[in-house]
Amino acid sequence: MDISEIRITLRDDNKLKGFASITLDNAFVIRGLKIIEGASGLFIAMPSRKRKDGTFQDIAHPINMATREWMENQVIAAYRQEFQRVENGEVPPPTRHGTFEDDDDHGSVMEESF
Repeated sequence: MDISEIRITLRDDNKLKGFASITLDNAFVIRGLKIIEGASGLFIAMPSRKRKDGTFQDIAHPINMATREWMENQVIAAYRQEFQRVENGEVPPPTRHGTFEDDDDHGSVMEESF
């Protein structure tokens, strides 16, 4: 399995640093991954839905730690590249409002086979 595309949408927020969507093997897209700044650094949160009891359940997620780490490393690397592009003035800075779905066709794209 390869990540054939990573799309990053940056956010200007204390903890939420951005959203990502990934394409697997040019055949399957997962949207709504969140890039979060936690106590021990950046991590990704999988797309989830809110249950009736107020808890959240992942909609899609890796089934083992090795796959989670592999996916997280790729998404965080793409996030850092996009953040660097902002710092270099190549793209406008992130916004604080809106949702991932608002920017679905406007985020930066990193197309690479990892």
